[in-house]
Amino acid sequence: MKVLSVVSAALLVSCVCSLRVPRLKPVLSLTSLTTVKGTPEECKTCIEFAGQSISTLLNAILQEEVDACGDLCQILVDKTGKKALGAVCTILCDIVGIKEFINAINKADFDPIYLCELIPVCPINDNGDATFTMLEVTPKKGPQGEFDIGFEFVSKNGTGTGELAIDIATVDGIPVGDAFLNMESPPGTYPGTIKLDAEPNPDCDPTQGPCENWQPGQYIVTLAICNGECGSKHPHSKVYDTKKTTFEITDN
Repeated sequence: MKVLSVVSAALLVSCVCSLRVPRLKPVLSLTSLTTVKGTPEECKTCIEFAGQSISTLLNAILQEEVDACGDLCQILVDKTGKKALGAVCTILCDIVGIKEFINAINKADFDPIYLCELIPVCPINDNGDATFTMLEVTPKKGPQGEFDIGFEFVSKNGTGTGELAIDIATVDGIPVGDAFLNMESPPGTYPGTIKLDAEPNPDCDPTQGPCENWQPGQYIVTLAICNGECGSKHPHSKVYDTKKTTFEITDN
């Protein structure tokens, strides 16, 4: 198998673990998660690549007849202007060949993790499990600012390649959430922290979408850990566990 890590540095965004489109000012960031040493960079790089490229590749396949890896990946470069994406595309496509690569893109249907399992670059564990043993916010009550969302999960059989998905029910009903890559791990206990920047974003443009102002009141945090993408109906996907907690934003 060809090594992907040689080009991975050019693909990293503000948080390598984030699986959703990065904001101008990130609201949520995974700052710590105890993982296994030697986590394959190939899988991380593939998922990061797929998250940025799968839509463009799908459109290219639908609009043009492509019969070579180089041709498809050059279209990706032309559409995005990113040569690093083209380089990873060529490596992944060469692993399975153009026909299987196109089949994998079509089957994945905007699911980066499943695409990278089909190629295959990311490991699969359909017998995995995970249960949250702790979820708490620090401080529990306080003014607008930074909050630490601490969590811990235990796995008896290990986990498959998947994600941690967090959603926050806000006072004004504006959805706030993100998802972070959780690599395949053996049985064990895994603590982590997600930082929440609960302050109005000065870069948020209300003409482009609603802006969260973090009004005083109670906020509900829901954290899920999943095999594959949370909510996916594809093979090798399931929700292991979810847990909820609350915190309160005060006037001062």
